[in-house]
Amino acid sequence: MKQGIHPAYGPVVFRDKAAGFAFLTRSTATADATVQWEDGNTYPVIDVEISSASHPFYTGTARVLDTAGRVERFERRYGRREVRR
Repeated sequence: MKQGIHPAYGPVVFRDKAAGFAFLTRSTATADATVQWEDGNTYPVIDVEISSASHPFYTGTARVLDTAGRVERFERRYGRREVRR
């Protein structure tokens, strides 16, 4: 790798305040705020809006849309149009 052109890569804590969930990983993201982690060290912390702890897909609260039913209801309501050539 070329020296001096890559951002610093180090440990960062990502915290989902809504779910009370945080994890330590490595990233090039930077932050002004810091937090003391479970191991006693201080790391930069980045607050995120959604993580795997609060995302509906991962928590099992996702809703499945019935798109086929919507199309059928539209066709019943407005009828099916014929294509003119």
